[in-house]
Amino acid sequence: MADAAASPQPLDTVLARIDQDLPEALDRLFDLLRIPSISTDPAYKPDCARAADWLVADLQSLGFEAAAHPTPGHPMVVAQGGAGGPHLLFYGHYDVQPVDPLDLWARDPFDPALEDGPKGQVIRARGSSDDKGQLMTFLEALRAWKAVHGTLPCRLTILLEGEEESGSPSLIPFLKAHQADLQADIALICDTGLFQDTSPAIVTMLRGLLGEEVVIRAANKDLHSGMFGGLARNPIHVLTRILAGLHDDEGRVQVPGFYDGVTELPDAIRAQWQNLAFDHAKFLGDVGLSIPAGESDRTPLEMIWSRPTAEVNGITGGYSGDGFKTVLPGEARAKVSFRLVGAQDPVALRKSFRDWVQAQLPGDCSVSFLEHGASPAGHMQITHPAFEAARTALTTEWGVPAAYVGCGGSIPIAGYFKTYLGMDAMLVGFGRDDDQIHSPNEKYDLECFHKGIRSWARLLGELV
Repeated sequence: MADAAASPQPLDTVLARIDQDLPEALDRLFDLLRIPSISTDPAYKPDCARAADWLVADLQSLGFEAAAHPTPGHPMVVAQGGAGGPHLLFYGHYDVQPVDPLDLWARDPFDPALEDGPKGQVIRARGSSDDKGQLMTFLEALRAWKAVHGTLPCRLTILLEGEEESGSPSLIPFLKAHQADLQADIALICDTGLFQDTSPAIVTMLRGLLGEEVVIRAANKDLHSGMFGGLARNPIHVLTRILAGLHDDEGRVQVPGFYDGVTELPDAIRAQWQNLAFDHAKFLGDVGLSIPAGESDRTPLEMIWSRPTAEVNGITGGYSGDGFKTVLPGEARAKVSFRLVGAQDPVALRKSFRDWVQAQLPGDCSVSFLEHGASPAGHMQITHPAFEAARTALTTEWGVPAAYVGCGGSIPIAGYFKTYLGMDAMLVGFGRDDDQIHSPNEKYDLECFHKGIRSWARLLGELV
């Protein structure tokens, strides 16, 4: 850890360089944003490769040995550089979500621009926040550091993925095949955001995710409801009755063994969360709601950060087009997701859920299941010195105490680093809740881009 009082001038010079070079940093980001690297659509495969090559060239300009490694999908960019100090692995992803519906965009999603927003200027483009703008905050911090010091701050490995938005099918095989090249002291991930848009945050808890599709079938074809209604089994009735039993009146999930491995919050983390003064009324009010659902004996922050969930994400069956059709469907489907915490085992839970559904199936019905991914929860060990270094750096830059927070979403890469590379990850990001990631008119506040670069420079200064 550096003694900030012993050498303040070099860091001040790095920060001044970041401020001075912000227009050029924006130009570089805009160049990357212009590449439509949509990983889910095969039509954009050449553009994903182009984005990977762009990043390789940029990393090489910083003195890294960098290459785009082919996978069955899109390339993995890996770069190695620097020497001495801690060995840091930085992860980001260069692929982006599709832009549909295009008619809801106010401008071409791949023609980035600075626009005036209610809180200052914003960078408007697909990928500006998720994740090109975020990953470039780290690269720009390294650029300024090298311009001032002549070298990179420490030994660094960069891993930039091109399939994060399409389920990362190549990631685990790649991590297994390149363990020796990717192992480091700690991983840094920039794919998160500020707490309530103002407080810098370090994510220490990530919920895992299990996805299941349930298909219940009865008759061998759709039936006329006047001729068969009341006599023949209706799969929609069967499915909705089972789904309605997922929770009791207190919001607890009823799948046997569901809470196995769920742990209580440490007292220190609970106290810190209480001090965050989370405004759940505004959080719900912004989406037209007012009454917290879920487990009645838990606080709102606990429910979205540290408690497991079972949610129905979609139901189909019968006729749902325009007009009316008196059909009794032959099958009904539902997509169900479980957010996991603690040591919940997604494999064991998948079996338990399927057994629970099967046990409730009446005669004349059959059920089948489709898997939609499974990843365990992530829990970071904040005893690593990088965590307090990050808290110091972020607090200094933003002028607001940085907090250890949970994340209701799932970022499997953090767990993968622990499982396959044996190292903890620290998640620091500078997005805001209104960035509209995955939606039309995605943006990234210019302030977040600028202060994000400065934050990484300060964090590096604390670590080396």
